[in-house]
Amino acid sequence: MKKDFYEILGISKNADAAEIKKAYRKSALKYHPDKNPGDKEAEENFKLAAEAYEVLSDPQKKAKYDQYGHQAFDGSGGFGGGHGGMNMDDIFSQFGDIFGGGFGGFGGGGGGPRRAKGSNLRIKVKLTLEEIANGVEKKVKVKRKVQAKGVTYKTCTTCNGQGQVMRVTNTILGRMQSASTCPTCGGSGQILDKRPSEADAQGMVQEDETVSIKIPAGVTDGMQLKVSNKGNDAPGNSIPGDLIVAIEEVEHEFLKREGENIHFDLYISFPEAVLGVSKDIEAINGKVRIKLEEGIQSGKILRLKGKGIPSLNGYGSGDLLVHVNVWTPKTLNKEQKQFFENALNDEHFAPSPEKSEKSFFEKVKDMFS
Repeated sequence: MKKDFYEILGISKNADAAEIKKAYRKSALKYHPDKNPGDKEAEENFKLAAEAYEVLSDPQKKAKYDQYGHQAFDGSGGFGGGHGGMNMDDIFSQFGDIFGGGFGGFGGGGGGPRRAKGSNLRIKVKLTLEEIANGVEKKVKVKRKVQAKGVTYKTCTTCNGQGQVMRVTNTILGRMQSASTCPTCGGSGQILDKRPSEADAQGMVQEDETVSIKIPAGVTDGMQLKVSNKGNDAPGNSIPGDLIVAIEEVEHEFLKREGENIHFDLYISFPEAVLGVSKDIEAINGKVRIKLEEGIQSGKILRLKGKGIPSLNGYGSGDLLVHVNVWTPKTLNKEQKQFFENALNDEHFAPSPEKSEKSFFEKVKDMFS
């Protein structure tokens, strides 16, 4: 089981942004590979801390994690569903400023060329209620920028492949030396050498690729999933960006979703309400037969346990709530009308709710509690 992100950083769930950043910096410096050369356990802890910070430092991701836990990002978020999807270059490229100049890139001690990361791609995937309830694997075609075949790069002449340029300035304290990212190569240490005619100025071409996306059961409309390394490439020895997948829920014809619960309006006739009847009703994965007792009242809610949407955290499933509505006929023939006129003063037709019968407002309160 994956370790809790708050536990990894040693903070509480109420920690603010400053506390999260401070805790990550402390952990990252403790397990930094420059301080622990060859220590695989320290490297693992370094990656775990970076994964925790990547989620908890982003308010939207943090909110999803607080609500759904690791399931919110499985196969999609965090560092590709697990820190194994990131390497040291990823971490330094995203969070290098956290180290405040005390450390450079992995193994570099004082900086050095860093691998650029390509831009992210964003797509929208429409899901039916059935797909959301069961989980689904979708194959989508995306247009990605990739390095053209035949492209070559050479060492940047501005920084001599270091990715940084040094500047010496005179101050009242004496001569001070500072390093900054090379403006020519952007810190990669490489520049374009040769490119084919079909490539753009950065040596990139656009290609179609079919990407398989595993979507877990229980996702919600508007949720974003991430497929690591399926965005655009960047020039040189770079890391591909990510594919961001936004979930769009397709409205069901009969069923209405409310969190993990599903609502269904069942309309029955007056004779069916009086005599009782068995009915086949819509459920997510087909029809379900239910029995209505004699004398069932309009507004009655029948709860079918476990027939709703599975929890994204894996904590069971919601329920199917069947709302019974007795349909009052609007037109009657003479004989039918006479029957009900005769029944107006019949004690069997007089309303006589039992004390245990809940009011409409009580039912609504129960439904949302």
